[in-house]
Amino acid sequence: MRIFDKYLRPSFIFETFDGLTPDFCRENGITAIVSDIDNTLVTYDDAEPTPEVTEWVRALASAGVSVAFVSNNDHDRVSRFALPLGVPAFAKSGKPMTGGLGLALEALGKEKNEVLLLGDQLLTDIAAANRFGIRSAVVPPIKDKKTLFFRAKRRLERSFMKRYLAEYSK
Repeated sequence: MRIFDKYLRPSFIFETFDGLTPDFCRENGITAIVSDIDNTLVTYDDAEPTPEVTEWVRALASAGVSVAFVSNNDHDRVSRFALPLGVPAFAKSGKPMTGGLGLALEALGKEKNEVLLLGDQLLTDIAAANRFGIRSAVVPPIKDKKTLFFRAKRRLERSFMKRYLAEYSK
C-alpha cells in the first residue's frame, strides 16, 4: 500500500472546506485554492453555492487568496455553480489527469508552489494534485452517491484515509 502514498497522500486533512482559512493560507504560503465542487463544497443536489461557500470564497478573496474550480462534472453544472462567485471554473477535467489544474493555474496566474487543491476524493482530486506537483487537502465527502462504483471507490479510499488520519494526528 505504501507505493500508492506518492499519489494518494494529501498534504493536509480538514473536517470541512471552511477549515481551510485565510490564516492557514497565509501561514503556509498559499495564494490560490483550486477546489473540487461536488461533495467537497456542496452536495450534488446544490446547483448553486450555499451562503457558507459564498462567504468562504469572499473571505479568501479579501485575504488575497484566489479561488478556481476544477471539476469532473459537466459544463452546465460547473458554470452554474461558479458564475455567481465570479471565479474561473473548468469542467470535465478528467481528474486524476492534470490538464484542468494547468488551466486553473494559468487563469489565476499562479505558480505551483503557491497553490493548494481541495477535494474529497483521494483517487481523483488528491492523485491529480500529487501528479501535478501541488499541495493538496482532503475533506470527508458531504453526501456520497450510492452507486456501486462510488461505494467501491470509497471502500478503497477508506483504508488509506484511516492510516493518514492516524499519522496526521500524531
